[in-house]
Amino acid sequence: MKKEVQFNEAVSILVLMLIVLGISVIGLGLMPNIPVLAVIGVLMGWLRFRGFTWDDLMAGIKQGISTAIIPIFIFMLIGTLIAVWIQAGVIPSLMVLGFNLINAAFFIPSVFVVCSLVGVAIGSGFTTISTVGIALFGMGTTMGINPALTAGAIISGAVFGDKMSPLSDSTNLASAVAGSDLFAHIKNMMWTTIPAFVVSLVVFAVLGYSNQGVSLTKMAPTLHTLTTHFSVSWWSAVPVGLMLICAWKKIPAIPTLFMNIFVAILMIFAFDPHFTLAKLAQLAQSGYIAKTGNSTVDALLTRGGITSMMGTVALIIMTLALGGILMHTGIIENAMAPVAARLQKPGRLVTATIFAGIGINLFVGEQYLSVILPGNAFKHAFFRIKLDPLALSRVLEDGGSVINYLIPWGVAGSFAAGALGVPVTHFLPFALFSLLSPIFSILSGLTGIGLKRAPAGEEKI
Repeated sequence: MKKEVQFNEAVSILVLMLIVLGISVIGLGLMPNIPVLAVIGVLMGWLRFRGFTWDDLMAGIKQGISTAIIPIFIFMLIGTLIAVWIQAGVIPSLMVLGFNLINAAFFIPSVFVVCSLVGVAIGSGFTTISTVGIALFGMGTTMGINPALTAGAIISGAVFGDKMSPLSDSTNLASAVAGSDLFAHIKNMMWTTIPAFVVSLVVFAVLGYSNQGVSLTKMAPTLHTLTTHFSVSWWSAVPVGLMLICAWKKIPAIPTLFMNIFVAILMIFAFDPHFTLAKLAQLAQSGYIAKTGNSTVDALLTRGGITSMMGTVALIIMTLALGGILMHTGIIENAMAPVAARLQKPGRLVTATIFAGIGINLFVGEQYLSVILPGNAFKHAFFRIKLDPLALSRVLEDGGSVINYLIPWGVAGSFAAGALGVPVTHFLPFALFSLLSPIFSILSGLTGIGLKRAPAGEEKI
């Protein structure tokens, strides 16, 4: 039998995969690990029957997993960072500060704005969620606010910051794939990003208005527990400031996390001279286990550690193995290429590119590939109808990297769910910025508003 997978067969395979994963994870409420593993097994059996060798399939798995090495190491460091930040009092201090500064009636929009600003400053949605995001989530839970709503506001702000920061890996990647200038790319994204931000902020303000009756009296037991059992002090600003400095100096994520972990460890031993290396090793491995006697605080701050990230790591490995098989056997390419060749109008091309990015997120689960694959597949189509590379780079972000947080088996989605303890299917309706970005991008393509065209005589790839 022929090894090459044709367009109709490739589309059929992808649709069937989506149905199986959708029914399993969303319909039946299963954890995504087993459905993904089952899809891999069935897909490998079918491809072997179609004439692909076992070596072909193993090469695809290796190709897919190789892209996850750095993110997996970063996730383990983030697990350690969360644990030592709680032990050092950093996250409890941020919670206490927040309780005293943020009005409950404006809590949800404030969460969105704060995470947006932090995200722009450090250029990492993952770090924003796992540090400031956890503190804000703890505050929201203490106030009795719907955890899914708080998580949605945190993730929306983190995604906005990641998208609009010149320090962001995904922003730099989209600019590089399309061949556009980085800062011109960020400026051009405002046509779709600002409307998505404003609408998100308004909706969050409306959704959060019902919390106006919450008073500090309700939060008093939590505040007392935090100040009694943790080292709450202004020294907690040191690791936060260090993170901002590292971002400003464009220091990569891994050394930035190592430096912050080291500083937090110094604070732990400074605040508690009797803290031992054995306890530190246990803390980094298994996370912080809160035993304050306050069930709310114990549930919120029992988290972190390398072990806590292993579920996410396992899902990432399986998802990217599936994506690697789909790419190595040409299924993804053969499903996209014929579509790109037929698109002649800007609106249809933008819409198709958006849906291609969403599709890659669904089938591959990796946000970088959701930018790279559609970018390479549709780049010549944008050039053919004389659209500027800036138009392509913006569409790649609007339909690619921001969507990965909405995929239960995606790298970003599974990370956010694990860090905050809220399933993707629960916070998805409230991740407004990620939901609105592709909508405004499609509207831009259909209306031509903000759609950058190549200057006459300067159309080039």
